[in-house]
Amino acid sequence: MAITLRFDPLRLSDKAQDLRLQVRHWLNDQIRAGLFDPDVPEAVFGENKDFARAVARQGWIGMAWPKAYGGQERTFLERYVVSEEMLVARAPTGCYFIADRQSGPMLIRYASESLKARILPRIISGEVMFCIGMSEANSGSDLFAARAKASRSGSTWRLNGAKLWTTGAQNADYMIGLFRTSPPTPENHRHGLTSFLIDMHAEGVTARPIRQMTGEADFCEVVFDDVVLPEDHLIGEVDGAWKQATSELAFERSGPERFLETYGALQAFVQLAQGTKDNRIREGVGYLVAQLHGLRRMAVSVAGMLDAGEDPITEASMVKDLGTIWEQALPGQLRRLSALMDGNPDETMAFRVRLDAYLRMAPKLTIQGGTTEILRGIVARSLGLR
Repeated sequence: MAITLRFDPLRLSDKAQDLRLQVRHWLNDQIRAGLFDPDVPEAVFGENKDFARAVARQGWIGMAWPKAYGGQERTFLERYVVSEEMLVARAPTGCYFIADRQSGPMLIRYASESLKARILPRIISGEVMFCIGMSEANSGSDLFAARAKASRSGSTWRLNGAKLWTTGAQNADYMIGLFRTSPPTPENHRHGLTSFLIDMHAEGVTARPIRQMTGEADFCEVVFDDVVLPEDHLIGEVDGAWKQATSELAFERSGPERFLETYGALQAFVQLAQGTKDNRIREGVGYLVAQLHGLRRMAVSVAGMLDAGEDPITEASMVKDLGTIWEQALPGQLRRLSALMDGNPDETMAFRVRLDAYLRMAPKLTIQGGTTEILRGIVARSLGLR
């Protein structure tokens, strides 16, 4: 059996590392100026368009896009560095991140020129927020079981149905949604799905926030009640969106956001444990950092493949699966290590209070971007195991 899975040992260039320092210094300046607080961050997918516009002025939105569409044609590895620094600083990137990461590239590849001309400049300037409508109540991450429907009505399309676990939908301006336009065929169960650009402010679109244990509402149920779309809001070919959706997921599932969402807890614990002589704590931290380094090398490798024009769907699925399991387990592991601390009890208690927020947030991580079960099915198919 031929196995095509690979993670090349790619290293970041000096140019990318110089960019890292530039981004790091810029973020420190924004923190000092009060644009955001890394210790008391806003909800990641809240509306912080001031920050989005500031990032846009640096040229860091759409930086890997073609120059013809407002991008700079910088590498995915350079974009990776910017994303990593933003995540480590706990910057409020949610207002532009999805559009930059996957919605913009999908529009560039599949949308009409008129649609690109209207939408892409607004993404580049940090003015619009996107969400992705894929999962549904009865299908979860199995995209090919989607039931929300789109039907032609003269020169327009009409949408009916609902999407679930849609990140940031309550604040989004646009959604790229996957809708059923024909039934699947016996020969191809992937047939019959079509992608559309949807104005989230259009009549008939309702976003219902789903509140989490943290008190925040990153996810939504989005209901479509006879929503009318212009013909040119069709993205790609009718009934053939499965090709687009699977390649899009390589962008969504492989970045540093798939293992750094709870990284702030590790940062805080390392500060708490400075100078400890307890080998159990030192070994525990070393083990976690080694795992993090491995995940990071995998993600950098996938960024290199994207830069080469490849569609590393399987490798991206592995990064997402392993990364979210690691970051989901991280707060609990740090809680156990903190029980070994014999230093200042007030500092330890302050750490645990901060850790509680990560513990409450962690359950969502293996839902967003595709569940563990679906991801492992993708990997198993690529290895010929199912």
